[in-house]
Amino acid sequence: MSTATTAALPDHLRQVIETLNGTQDSEERAALLIHWADRYKPVDKSIAQPPYDPTHQVPFCESDAYVWVIRKDDGTLDLHFAVENPSGISAKALAAILKATLSGLPAATVAAVPPDIVLEIFRQNISMGKGMGLMAMVQAVQALARAAAAQD
Repeated sequence: MSTATTAALPDHLRQVIETLNGTQDSEERAALLIHWADRYKPVDKSIAQPPYDPTHQVPFCESDAYVWVIRKDDGTLDLHFAVENPSGISAKALAAILKATLSGLPAATVAAVPPDIVLEIFRQNISMGKGMGLMAMVQAVQALARAAAAQD
């Protein structure tokens, strides 16, 4: 992702990525991502309860993740995630980052976030399979945001 592409991201997401990219020490970077994973909160029971509807399941995700996007009356979105694998640290970190940085934004803004932010967030610290699953999480958010934007 180029600097120009990063600059086009929503402010809070761009700031998170810049903070991660400004961290040169790999242990410190890992600690930041673990901190984000610790901030993960599963989807509220008022939104969904296990067993989750498979239509919300993220394809290719090794951590058995699910995504919900709730459109509010003002056209902004609330993002919700479930990560069923207790060891799914990367999926939990990404879910927490997406929820914190994209909830409250207009649907069109959320739909424009590219899946390659995963490469900026995790760099080469993930396997190809895990990377595909994490990108699929962003693509699931995009698809749900596009559907919500179509309601506008």
